[in-house]
Amino acid sequence: MDSPAVEIIGLVKRYGCTTAVDGLSMRAARGAVTAVLGPNGAGKTSTVEICEGFREADEGTVRVLGLPPAAPALRPRVGVMLQSGGVPPATRCGEWLRLVSRFYARPLDVDALLVRLGLAAHARTPYRRLSGGQQQRLSLAAAVVGRPELVFLDEPTAGLDPQARHACWDLVTDLRAAGVAVLLTTHHMDEAERLADHVVIIDGGRVVSEGSPAALTGAERQLRFRARPGLALEELLNALPSGSAAKESPAGHYIVEGLVGPELLATVTAWCAAEGVTADDLRIERRTLEDVFLELTGRELR
Repeated sequence: MDSPAVEIIGLVKRYGCTTAVDGLSMRAARGAVTAVLGPNGAGKTSTVEICEGFREADEGTVRVLGLPPAAPALRPRVGVMLQSGGVPPATRCGEWLRLVSRFYARPLDVDALLVRLGLAAHARTPYRRLSGGQQQRLSLAAAVVGRPELVFLDEPTAGLDPQARHACWDLVTDLRAAGVAVLLTTHHMDEAERLADHVVIIDGGRVVSEGSPAALTGAERQLRFRARPGLALEELLNALPSGSAAKESPAGHYIVEGLVGPELLATVTAWCAAEGVTADDLRIERRTLEDVFLELTGRELR
């Protein structure tokens, strides 16, 4: 039980001449939420699919609950949430979840799970007639109904409205409290920051950074404000305390980093006054996980 829920060492996955995963190594602890983040094409989906046993690695070692990913003994111990597919279109929502539950020795109460995820009123609705968000919630329900030790969640809140997102977040929180390991991929930085005990950021098929959300974002605070685009930040930098930084990103949105205190705040507001601009929406906040993600992976579209 001291071993990690997922351990990956030197994983390589190629598709023809393209190397999607290039020597990746990471761990996901038991009883914790591990979020895997990365731009499109970074290799995260290939990595997770190998862990789930749907693809084979070309090189490296992968262990899931101490076993090879395709080991039959893992099937009752692991829950998998797919982004789409896998459910016969004519199958009714409740019937599908009851069928899945019968593969497990001690499944969760199906009716209670349907209620929790807002699907009780749609229990007799065929899968093809469910909305995208309802289909997503049914996939989540199928992943957890068997009381797994480890759950893989691939973008669990994609396409969900705010109410459904929060219901999903609450369920993930309860899974962790029950000692279940959760490995999730997401493009929502606020979701990873809120849920994850450990975050792994990958790009180009490699881990570029990892740690707790607090460790990745650091204790450094930022001063943010809006003003007209194109202000001359060189003059502001000359007036700021040593070690400070200032940038405009995107246009008209300014970020000042460093030892944010009364002196820095007074310097910025005095500079704005000298420039003849008003600092709108001025606020002090900590660096976000999205800031870290963009610094590490860049802003270009993939």
